[in-house]
This record gives sequence, structure tokens and C-alpha cells, in this order.
Amino acid sequence: MKVLIVGSGGREHAIAMCVKKSPRVDEIYCAPGNAGIGEVAQCVPIGAMEFDKIVAFAKEKSIDLTIVGMDDPLVGGLVDELEAAGIRTFGPRKNAAILEGSKAFSKDLMKKYNIPTAAYENFDDPEKALAYLEQASFPIVLKADGLALGKGVLICNTLEEARDGVKSIMEDKKFGSAGNKMVIEEFMTGREVSVLSFVDGKTIKIMSSAQDHKRAMDGDKGLNTGGMGTFSPSPFYTEEVDEFCRKYIYQATVDAMAAEGREFKGVIFFGLMLTEKGPRVLEYNARFGDPEAQVVLPRMKNDMIEVVEACIDGTLDKVDLQFEDNAAVCVVLASDGYPVSYEKGFPITGLEKFEGRDDYFVFHAGTKKTEAGFVTNGGRVLGVTAKGADLKEARSKAYEATEWIGFENKYMRHDIGKAIDEA
Repeated sequence: MKVLIVGSGGREHAIAMCVKKSPRVDEIYCAPGNAGIGEVAQCVPIGAMEFDKIVAFAKEKSIDLTIVGMDDPLVGGLVDELEAAGIRTFGPRKNAAILEGSKAFSKDLMKKYNIPTAAYENFDDPEKALAYLEQASFPIVLKADGLALGKGVLICNTLEEARDGVKSIMEDKKFGSAGNKMVIEEFMTGREVSVLSFVDGKTIKIMSSAQDHKRAMDGDKGLNTGGMGTFSPSPFYTEEVDEFCRKYIYQATVDAMAAEGREFKGVIFFGLMLTEKGPRVLEYNARFGDPEAQVVLPRMKNDMIEVVEACIDGTLDKVDLQFEDNAAVCVVLASDGYPVSYEKGFPITGLEKFEGRDDYFVFHAGTKKTEAGFVTNGGRVLGVTAKGADLKEARSKAYEATEWIGFENKYMRHDIGKAIDEA
């Protein structure tokens, strides 16, 4: 079998490593991929949004299965284009990927189908948004409606901050067209948990829980990033929470999308807030999280290809989805200055220490391979993941492994998974 993966980050590297394990796979391609992915797949210089080129390449190489990892091409309709060309593809079609592509849509869906979430209002007029804020309680949350690389959410503690936020999102277009529309919602407090799931349009199978760390600095300070590290499973995702979510959130979301004529096949990422009143949906994503995939996928026992094909064929109910009874922690090694400005091109040392191990992994996100070896080529450079018998062991091993890697301006948080000490 020939498999094509679309994307270029640590998530796609984790997917590629999972796909490579399948005895059914002969060749793996990745568009555009990155230097690390190039060690397990053949990277092709085609951008994730170059739909015509991706379709042409898939036809030329007689690709048997395409896995779309990134949000932009999913929301843009790449799955529809590939399917129209007769290419089996894993991921939601455009009309289903709107679950992530429009926060206003997802909030309205939750309201209509009584799926627990924060109270909210949608706005496409900045003046009306400002008028609404005059009567609002603080803190309050402002969200750009569209895709904003995980950074389009502002938590405002005062009316003045909120006014600046409306200006930034809707008038200054800090997040581009993603800010044409905006959601204003109540600020919820509690533990955040990420839960990924496989979906075949009607059946949903839950993967292991995880928790991401979005802020750039220790103590959850600094700017929002694409993720500075994660751990799995979350000790705060209890059997009681799982029971509630299965009853009121997971299947309800799949059924709601089907009822709207937007059958969802692929991965739904549930961003949850565990509030005093029970779990609430913070957000949906229509694909694997990054870096969540880097701690969840290494623990999956199943053949990735069999699960993916069951989602496409509508036979997920026949799959016994299983995960190892252990834990994993991922620490992101970034370039100092991320997410604002940073230098690139520094040589990376120590990668060879991960070779041949089954409890340590290094997933490439922002790297490039030169004649001299691997060099840094992005803000988030590498995801260092370790598995352990429990979260404390996995955390200790992950931080130990970060010391194996060297590059100038290496930066990381030192408190990834620290919350597990409070569990």
C-alpha cells in the first residue's frame, strides 16, 4: 500500500511513524513534510494548500490512501478534491471540517443540540460587539471565528482590554480573515483536558486523554503558542468525567453533525474544561492535535491503517481501539523568542541518541537537513517524547532526553506535566 500524508509538523511526523509500523504499508510520502519526516517517508515539495498538485501527485503515484493532518487543507476542502479524483482519503470533508473552521458554527451547533459549553454571542459587527461588552461580566473570552494557528483566543480581564481585543481581531485583522466574525463567551475556570477520537460518521471511538500547555513560559505565562508540551493520559480525566462526556458530548456531537447533513469522518479533537458544574466543550478541532498526537499515537496499540480505513468505510464499530497502560510526556524544544521572532539555521546535535528506542521519540517540527546535518528551521523545533510506567516516570525521562539535544538558542518550558503532582 502507498500512503500520502499531508502536512509538515510534529503531528505529521507522529502519524508517519505510526503508519510505518503497519505491515500493509510499502511506501510513505509526505507533502511537504520536514527533515525528520524525511527519515521515514519520502518528502515531496508540494504545499499543503496546493490542492491541484496534491491530487495530481496522488494520481501519478497511484496512492492508495491519503491522510490529511493539517487544519487549513481540511477546512479548505482537500478531502473533497481527493475523493472526487477517486483517491481514498482520511479526514472530514469541507462541510464537516467547519466544526473547526468556524467557532461561530460550532457554538451554534452546541446550543441547538444541548451540548454543554460556555454561554456566548456571535458578532460580525465590531460596534455591536463593543456595545455587548459594556454590559458583560469579566474576565471574558474573545475568539476569532476562523483558523488562527491556535492563537486567535484572547482572555480579557477588563473592559479596556476587551475593547482593544475587538479592535485587534475585527478591525486591525491581527488574525486576517479569521477575525471577520468573532465569538464572545463567558470565561470558564477548571482543568483543561484534550480528548481525541476517531469517527466514521456514526460511531465514535475515544483515544487516550491528554493535556496541552499553550503558554510560552513556565507557570502558564507569556504568549499563546501552538503548544509547548503535553502529557497523556490526564489524571483529571476520571471515569466520572468520561461517563458524562460519552453521554452528553461525544456521541451527541457526531449525531448533531449527521443531523445537519455534515457527516463527519476523521478525527474530532474535543477541548474540554472541567468546571465545577461539569465538563464543558471549549473548542473542537477536526484533526489530531499538535503536540497531543505526539503523546497519544505512540501509546496506540492498533494498526493505524486498519483504524483509518474503518473510519472511511463506516465500520469503526468493529474496531477494538486499545492504548498501552502507561503514560507519555512531550516537551517541545523551541527557538528562543518563539512565538514572536527567532533565529534559524543552528546545527542540532544528539538526535542519534533516540535511534532504536521504543520508549523515547523525537518528533521534528521546525528542522531542515543540510549537508552538515539537521539545523533549526522554525519556532517549535522538536518534540521530545518519553513513555513511562506512569506520568511521573514519563516526565522524568522526557526531561532527561531534552538534555541529549543541543542547538544554539534552545528554549523549553520546565514545568510540562507539573500538574500531575497535584492529581
